[in-house]
Order: sequence, then structure tokens, then C-alpha cells
Amino acid sequence: MQKEAYLVKPLSGQTVQCQTCEHFCTIKPGETGKCRVRQNIDGQLNLMVYGEPIAAHVDPIEKKPLFHFMPGSSAFSIGTYGCNFRCAFCQNWQISQQDFSKTMPGRSPTAPPEAIVDACIRDQIPVIAYTYNEPTVFFEYTYDIARLAHEAGIKNVYVSNGFMSRAVLDMIEPYLDAINIDLKAFTQEFYESRCAARLEPVKRNIAHIARNTGIWIEVTTLLIPGLNDRDSETQAMTEWLAGVSVDIPWHISAFHPDYQMHDRPPASHSMLVRAYDIGKRSGLRYVYVGNIVDSERGSTRCPECGHTIITRDGYVTEQHWKDAGICPECSYEIAGVWS
Repeated sequence: MQKEAYLVKPLSGQTVQCQTCEHFCTIKPGETGKCRVRQNIDGQLNLMVYGEPIAAHVDPIEKKPLFHFMPGSSAFSIGTYGCNFRCAFCQNWQISQQDFSKTMPGRSPTAPPEAIVDACIRDQIPVIAYTYNEPTVFFEYTYDIARLAHEAGIKNVYVSNGFMSRAVLDMIEPYLDAINIDLKAFTQEFYESRCAARLEPVKRNIAHIARNTGIWIEVTTLLIPGLNDRDSETQAMTEWLAGVSVDIPWHISAFHPDYQMHDRPPASHSMLVRAYDIGKRSGLRYVYVGNIVDSERGSTRCPECGHTIITRDGYVTEQHWKDAGICPECSYEIAGVWS
């Protein structure tokens, strides 16, 4: 199903500029942008996967991962085809790196925004997560769902690479309750050579969301041996994050070989522990190890007194407080959205 793009600048000769992400693709008639799902048809830019989620599951919110946003709740999670990055290590490459034109046969039945929201109301699911592939590339679909969900009291969550344009952020802000952004590395060279993107827009968006919006934000970094795991880079990244806000939860995720990157070993537990320690020394109050078994470093503790607030065993959580968000031992206010 097609939907005319919301953010587009007409150029000469039916050429258009997409203004949805920081690539700002110039797209001639018949061509698609870098995301492969936004096509110029006779001078009109269309999202070609509107209303057609290729993946739809009910997940624990912790899987996003979001640890300080409505812990223990379920999220109706949807994704389509396409992505504006080209990560060789992508763990959802089967959908994110697909061209919609090559996957038309057998696509899932049309699911308009009303159907998604109605399903959540019917099954009492409190959150909709736009995930699996980059939500920015199917922005029109996420935006239309999010507006309806907001009216129905359902919260909206992005799991994103953070490369959206400021115009997208401004449009979605009134309806977006939380976001987890992948900060894939802390060098421009990595973003250029491994993602076909740029670092600075991601940093800008993280800082803007944390400082200037009411959107709850958490950040995830996939540690890849030999590529982004140097202590100096981890220190620079976490010091920068702490400078934005010491209350941003930082998730360190363990790499495993996938897609086009099988020349690297899985990230070791000791590698993640080292990064965890650096993040804590940099001043981040909430650091978590993920994609590997480590319940100690996957649990939430009060940064003031050390009392365990939430224990996690995989995606199973157990909360230890009487008043959500308040440490029962010292009354310290734990940053997050708890209901």
C-alpha cells in the first residue's frame, strides 16, 4: 500500500528531495531513496510499505531494550522492510536490507493504523513499539498509528538508529513517549565505513531528545571486537553521554556474527564488563549489560544507596519498591517512566 510522504521538497523535472532522514536523498522519477522503500512516482514521493508490517509480535518492553520505561509491560511491536543504514552486522537484515520491489509477493495483509490500535485496545496492550527495522523509513505509518494510539491512551516507542531529520522529531514528539537509540560507535570512520551514515546527526538527536523534549530516552551500543571496543572510544562515548545526562540508561549489547560480518568473534563477557566499568566511572548512573547472561549487571540499583530496585532474569523482571520510581531505602528518585 502506498502513502504520499509527509516531508518532501519538490525539485525541478519531477525530482524530489526526501526530508525524512539525514541523508536527504534526491530522488528522480522511478527511483527510491537509500532506504529502498520511498519511491518517486511521477514526481510524488510515496512510502511503499504503508500499512504492511512484515513483522508483528507482542514483546516485553525490556526487549527493546527499555529498562526505565514501564517495566514488565508488553509492547505490540511492528516493523516493515527497509533501512537508511547499511550495517554489515545487522541482526534483522532479512527485513531491514530488503528492497520492497523484490518482496511484493507474499507480503503480509494490509494492517491500517486503526487495526493496530484496535488490536491493542482489545488485548489491553499498553505500548506500541516501532522496531525490527528503522522506524524513520516508514515514518508516515508510525505517525498515523501514534496519533491514534495517543488518543486511546496507548504509549508509543521507537527503536531507532537516531538518523531522523529534525522535522521528523518535531512531528512525532507530541505522540512519542520513549525511544532507544543505537549509538553504534563513537567515530565518524565507523559510521561511514560500517553503516554508510554519519555520527554527528545521531549525537545531535540524542542530545536534543534528552534536553529539549519529554521523550524518555535510552541508548544502546553493540560492542564488536576490534571495531568499536577500544577503551579510549568507550570512555569518550560515555563521557559524552554523561555530559548530555547522567540519567540516560546505557545498554551494552554483545555482538554475535551475523549477516555479512562473520570475520569477528562474539563479544566476550569480560569485554562487556570492561565497558560497563568505564561507563560507571564516566558518571552514568544506569549502565546495563545485555545479549549475554549477567543478571547482576542487568538489574537496576539505586545510584544513591545501591539498593536493588529491579532484578532481571532475561526479560523477566521483579520490582522491589512500594512507590514506583522511589528507592524504598533512601527515597532517591530513580529516573524513568514507571506507569
